[in-house]
Amino acid sequence: MGKFFKFMLPMILILTSIVMVVALVAYQKSQRAERKPETEQAILVDTIDAEVVSLNFTVNSQGTVRPRTETILVSEVSGKIVSVSEDFVAGGFFHEGEVLLQIDPSDYQAGLKRAEAALASRKAKLADETARSEQALKDWKNMGKQGQPSDLGLRKPQMADARANVSAAEADVQKARRDLERTRISVPYDGLVRQKSVDIGQYVAPGTPLGKTFAIDTAEVRLPLTHSDLNYLDLPSETEVKNQDKTFPPVTLSAQRAGKTEIWQARIIRTEGVVDETSRVIYAVAQVVDPYGMLGQSDQKELKIGTFVNAEIQGLPAENVVVLPRYVLRADNTVMIVNKENKLDILPVTVLRAEPKKVYLRGGIEAGAKVITTTLDAPVPGTRLAISGLEPAPSAPSEEGSEQ
Repeated sequence: MGKFFKFMLPMILILTSIVMVVALVAYQKSQRAERKPETEQAILVDTIDAEVVSLNFTVNSQGTVRPRTETILVSEVSGKIVSVSEDFVAGGFFHEGEVLLQIDPSDYQAGLKRAEAALASRKAKLADETARSEQALKDWKNMGKQGQPSDLGLRKPQMADARANVSAAEADVQKARRDLERTRISVPYDGLVRQKSVDIGQYVAPGTPLGKTFAIDTAEVRLPLTHSDLNYLDLPSETEVKNQDKTFPPVTLSAQRAGKTEIWQARIIRTEGVVDETSRVIYAVAQVVDPYGMLGQSDQKELKIGTFVNAEIQGLPAENVVVLPRYVLRADNTVMIVNKENKLDILPVTVLRAEPKKVYLRGGIEAGAKVITTTLDAPVPGTRLAISGLEPAPSAPSEEGSEQ
């Protein structure tokens, strides 16, 4: 009996293993037969619709608002300051011709009187010499002498000396009047005081700085432009502007103020006509009329001198252009789109202009095309896509699933 079990047990185990393997294989085949065909997984992407538009390019620049006219006030005469205008303070507004400072005029008034007295005396001397010359000519004729008397007989040298003395005295009077006028410090424009350097009671000599002022009729902003920027601008020459054949383009200035963006309108009035040797840029100058709004020539908000502003200069027009975010343009000048079958296409495009945030395209892309804005690491044309926010289209069975 023991020999029987010893011989049959291995056989039984072998047969049992064979039966289990056959059953397992049959189960796997039945499961494969019941498995549904696998479908290709679509990649979810965000898109924007390509729009064909007509526009004017804009060129961005920046600069600091500067006064058109700035004056350093300097004393031309010496003396003590005897009066100071209430407007002669930093930030004070004054009108054209207003006296800002008065230097003691008493010495210069006395000098003017002495000069006028000397002039009157020399005029009297000239009148005396003129009368003597006329009398000498009459005496010559009364004595019956023939010919012309000599210049010395007619006292012509004395008359010439008297005339010269009168001219010199007139010049002295003019100088004395100018010196008296120079005791009143004023400027020939409406403006603001930027800096006050002296005050009442202070003695000043010729050449002493008194302060700084600037005109407020207009302000200017120097805007640097690269050679690339000039490709998108139509800046006329000075000759064309003077002949009124063309005008310079408008400019929109902006700056942050108290957390808000303020806007001002300006216009290019000239270019400086030279290329900066260090930065290799050319400067265009934009003008803002009545920046402080004190002259009634503008209804814009106040634009203070020294404000740093961003500028958008209106450039050349462009027709049938597609404007897209800069990041959708790939390094090889292609963009990814979703085609009508909801699959990935990669299209070559013609780039008119590329900016840090925008790209302008012409050709290679149609209006209404769905441009992919999602970053894909390794895009493969024909990849099935699903557009974010839209109901996904039914997926086609993959070849692998159909074979199984």
